[in-house]
Amino acid sequence: MKNKNGIANIYLVLVFVVLYAPIFYLMYYSFNSGGTMHKFEGFTLDYYREVLQDTRLIIIVINTLVIALLSSSIATLIAVIGALAIHRSRRRRSKNALLSLNNVLIVSPDVIIGASFLILFTIAGIQLGFTSVLLSHVAFSIPIAVLMILPHLQEMSPTLTDAARDLGASRMSVLTKVILPIIKPGIFSGFFMALTYSLDDFAVTFFVTGNGYATLPVEIYSRARQGVSLSINALSTLIFLFTILLVVGYYFLNQRKSKPSAAVAEPVAEAGVPR
Repeated sequence: MKNKNGIANIYLVLVFVVLYAPIFYLMYYSFNSGGTMHKFEGFTLDYYREVLQDTRLIIIVINTLVIALLSSSIATLIAVIGALAIHRSRRRRSKNALLSLNNVLIVSPDVIIGASFLILFTIAGIQLGFTSVLLSHVAFSIPIAVLMILPHLQEMSPTLTDAARDLGASRMSVLTKVILPIIKPGIFSGFFMALTYSLDDFAVTFFVTGNGYATLPVEIYSRARQGVSLSINALSTLIFLFTILLVVGYYFLNQRKSKPSAAVAEPVAEAGVPR
């Protein structure tokens, strides 16, 4: 058993090395005063200053954050409604069909999705830019959020909603005081997953961006095509650190809001007749 655990730990370490070594290599040379990624000549913060002083880049970062926050919020709201509709579907065939339709955008290649959105927006006469990027991000974020919310609905005992109705709660009270508090962890998970996908999406966004509007992944790709610049390393490092902060913040938020399972029945009592 010890040998098996040792092999598993070594394998796990190797996996993390393969995943994080390129990122740390990129971060290391973002401080290189030599201007190349071949030999470290000295420590400098000039490339970080260059990134922070680039007005166009700051505007693109703001655009990316606005798109990510708006699309993930809208997608999560729609996903809650969609997950409830799938969960309440009584026919097994209908439920499976809805789940299959929900998973189409997840399993489909991003290039196909991006090209489809481009054709759709061209036919509909929607100008490529903020609106087209927002709609496409909402579309591919909804299935992700649904998959994060649906397991919490399936784990919820139906007796909770039945008890709330027996106590005289209306449908809206059952939804807001029983169902939503129980599936809240799934809602937050779906929101953050949609936010992450929106922040780092390139393939779909590349198809639906217009002239004069870009998101951060598209901008990094455009700059990388012009030649290797350590300002790209500095920008990628800042994005990576921001992502780490999001993950750590979500972890602590989830830990603080987690409650014992015994407290699950409390929303049911609150939804009924006043005590």
